[in-house]
Amino acid sequence: MSAIDDFHYALEQTVVIQPPERRLSTFSVSMLSYYLVTEDLDAVNVSRVREGSIEAARPQIITPGNFSKLMLEGFGEQAERLAAALSERRAGFLKYGFTVKKSDLRTYEAHEPVDAVIARVKGDVAAKHDPLSVIIKGVDDAWEVCLLKFMMDLVGASGEKNLRDLRERGLL
Repeated sequence: MSAIDDFHYALEQTVVIQPPERRLSTFSVSMLSYYLVTEDLDAVNVSRVREGSIEAARPQIITPGNFSKLMLEGFGEQAERLAAALSERRAGFLKYGFTVKKSDLRTYEAHEPVDAVIARVKGDVAAKHDPLSVIIKGVDDAWEVCLLKFMMDLVGASGEKNLRDLRERGLL
């Protein structure tokens, strides 16, 4: 399988078993704890659990005038026309920054089926009462792709609330 096939397979196979209870914060850093469970496809009843944290910086407002400067470095004429059209519509965007704290990464193997491991992890996470914990089922070789897919989906789900919060405070 090619690298691009592995990438697409990882995107398709990423399943959020238990999402965080809250969205990304609008006005402060959000620290998420992740538990990513994968199955070793080369061994019977061997699963891996990766635990770590992701720090999501608070979203920053990108004004239409700054959008083209920030996002279009090295892009061509068509992209410049799109930026001009967005500026005319006075569309703004939010920029999110993420740091995957690999120093917090802990990986361990479990010699049982992946569904049993997921059930055990769900119990462990529930006992911690952390509203920013997430459990993800993914692909072993491309687990980082699974984690990034989750983060991009969370940004999409958080964006509307973040924009509403900014408008309510008169920042947009």
